[in-house]
Amino acid sequence: MNDFERQLQELFNEVKSMIMMGNKNDAIDLLQANYEAVNEQINAGNKGIEEVAILDIIALGYMYIGDLKFVQSLLDMMSGIVDSLKDDEPLLDAILLHMGSMYSTLENYEKSMLVYQRVINVLESRYGKTSILLVTSLLGMAKVLGSIGRAKKAVEIYHRVITILELNRGTESADLVLPLFSLGSLFIKEGKAVDAESVFSRILKIYTKVYGENDGRVGMAMCSLAHAKCANGNAEEAVELYKKALRVIKDSNYMSLDDSIMENMRIDLAELLHIVGRGQEGRELLEECLLITEKYKGKEHPSFVTHLLNLAASYSRSKNFVEAERLLRICLDIMTKTVGPDDQSISFPMLHLGVTLYHLNRDKEAEKLVLEALYIREIAFGKDSLPVGEALDCLVSIQTRLGEDDTKLLELLKRVLRIQEREFGSESEEVMLTLKKVVSYLDKLGRKEEKFPLQKRLSNLRMKYKQKVQY
Repeated sequence: MNDFERQLQELFNEVKSMIMMGNKNDAIDLLQANYEAVNEQINAGNKGIEEVAILDIIALGYMYIGDLKFVQSLLDMMSGIVDSLKDDEPLLDAILLHMGSMYSTLENYEKSMLVYQRVINVLESRYGKTSILLVTSLLGMAKVLGSIGRAKKAVEIYHRVITILELNRGTESADLVLPLFSLGSLFIKEGKAVDAESVFSRILKIYTKVYGENDGRVGMAMCSLAHAKCANGNAEEAVELYKKALRVIKDSNYMSLDDSIMENMRIDLAELLHIVGRGQEGRELLEECLLITEKYKGKEHPSFVTHLLNLAASYSRSKNFVEAERLLRICLDIMTKTVGPDDQSISFPMLHLGVTLYHLNRDKEAEKLVLEALYIREIAFGKDSLPVGEALDCLVSIQTRLGEDDTKLLELLKRVLRIQEREFGSESEEVMLTLKKVVSYLDKLGRKEEKFPLQKRLSNLRMKYKQKVQY
């Protein structure tokens, strides 16, 4: 069996090596040859641990390639075999663990849970309920439970994993970080920011003790804690923690300046700085993102355009529409060359520029750009899509000031309302705001019979949101 395991590992390593070297077709040929051979054995009546172990490696290979459709059929074959195998078969626990993970990736959570439960039972009976070997399976089970909304049960399992690791590794082991991070992320998702802050604080203490306060991993832990503090309403504390984290990560050379994780952290901090009223600091950070991207990736990289848009949005917030216009025109010029003038992505800076020109009282230019963005979005997303609704809403504001016919503007607003009702629900805040505009236009046009039922509906929505704010 040890020799067989070695052969399986060699097969998987060879597949990975082929893919990493760009020989994807060769990897598929190798996997297919092994599949045909084992399928022949299965059809001949050989349905034991060796056959399912080979299928396991083939399935992992196809997962690595990204062919998830074939993985599903392989899992069906494997399931039929493992169901008939006894729990004491060698390699079975590893195979079940892989199956649980693959089912989870395919979002077949019910089967994933069944497989994880079986492997947990196998390991418990073999090694006891506090064995370190249970950790991976329990983490897999907890992740599935969190994905299907059973957060309470997932939290219980994460705590069990933490207890097992504390017993086996000690209370300050770096091995605790993975389950603690997963637990903290689940608390954030469930809106339990206080609990999340406590968990991420513990991670920071562990990393600081194990690696020292100037290690890049400590910086990463600070970012997680900052995120929790922000969710908990401690925005100023979060800002200072984010700034310290970025400094530690940069000084330790833990990751390169142009790394996407570092980039996202800078963007998150810039957004937070804007929220707490420190827009100038936020802009400086966005300008840093722009310069780093230009240096390492060039002006035609998608990230460069993203940073231009973020910076333009920052200038718009500070009412510096002239600078926002300049940046948006650079953005449009780049995108026209890289993705073409009719690509749906170009409609976003185009619409943003239209709104900016509206604020600069250049309404005819603004109308032309918004109409162009609307046309692109109708083709790309459909006439009843949310991006189209957004463009229509902007168009109404511009054409109102241009003196467009009220009847035409009312029809546009009704169209926006229908889109928002479908996308956000009939009692959403977006619907309430558009409904207010519709009622106003009906009043201007003297269409009282249409106005009264909508006015009553608007009144009910306002009452609902007033009570929500008071609560």
